[in-house]
Amino acid sequence: MAEYRMLGVLLVVLMLVNNVSCAPEVPCYFIFGDSLVDNGNNNNMASLARANYAPYGIDFPDGPTGRFCNGLTTVDVVAQLLGFESFIPPYASASGDQLLTGVNFASAAAGIRDETGQQLGGRISFGGQVQNYVQASQQIVNMLGDEDSAADHLSQCIFSLGLGSNDYLNNYFMPNYYSSSSQYSPEQWADILINQYSQQIRTLYNYGARKVAIIGVGQVGCSPNELAQLSNNGVTCIDKINEACEMFNQRLKQMVDQFNQLDGAHFTYINAYGIFQDILRNSAANGLEVTNKGCCGVGRNNGQITCLPYQTPCQNRNQYLFWDAFHPSEAFNILIGRRTYSAQSSSDAYPMDVRRLAQI
Repeated sequence: MAEYRMLGVLLVVLMLVNNVSCAPEVPCYFIFGDSLVDNGNNNNMASLARANYAPYGIDFPDGPTGRFCNGLTTVDVVAQLLGFESFIPPYASASGDQLLTGVNFASAAAGIRDETGQQLGGRISFGGQVQNYVQASQQIVNMLGDEDSAADHLSQCIFSLGLGSNDYLNNYFMPNYYSSSSQYSPEQWADILINQYSQQIRTLYNYGARKVAIIGVGQVGCSPNELAQLSNNGVTCIDKINEACEMFNQRLKQMVDQFNQLDGAHFTYINAYGIFQDILRNSAANGLEVTNKGCCGVGRNNGQITCLPYQTPCQNRNQYLFWDAFHPSEAFNILIGRRTYSAQSSSDAYPMDVRRLAQI
């Protein structure tokens, strides 16, 4: 009998351990951004910035969901590493109770500037995403009963922000549609973006955001689309675009320092530019054999436009850095997501990675 009782105790302990190990590291995860992390918010819009058709999602369990990828995005990877059993749902289709564990507000073609991406049609700018979050936070107050309970809950959540790429690709470096590059130097444009970004992020802070990971802009001058248009050999990245993005990123780090002076704030900068550069430099070691063209696309570098509906993509998708003209493959997103969560190099995150941010 004693052996049976001991066995029963062991089973109870194992059940408790399993339950603890299955609990996510944070109670909720809120995501803001553009097509790099949009997972369906643009699906029902009158917009060219949509990806809810095959072959998008060809390697994703649910097929085409609106993710601009063959499979997982970086925030999907981070959500898994944080211990969430399900992917964070898009705000457009989330139910009320899902707000408590977090939603994805990201929208393809979105920018810090409201006009960014307007040539593509419908999208939710970062300002619009912030307003959607403000409404969601009010719903959370109602669900939890009072503002103090909601504030305590939200203070434990991870907030992921990744904006700015479109303010360069679909604004500043698109002179046929936008006058920004003729009005402002790259330095002035970076200052304008940071000033507006800071104001928008301050609103998130005012409505409960405390643990905030700000993702820098990657080397967008290395995308198949830019290589197709501007690179002489189809391989060499476009320096003027990357240098402009770096000016913005440098200011992001300074902005993180400023926000960390606020009461209870824990902001961090994820160096997507540097991580991209490191992975590109060591692409073969990371299993990425093709780094200058999309797995799916049209024209030079498969970079003239994104995937056409039901187009047949490459077969060796895990060997491609880019899935289409603009967006990384799942293989690359997994590498970025892992280093976002747990820094591989001291330069990956400042002052801490998402894993440490979750532990605060």
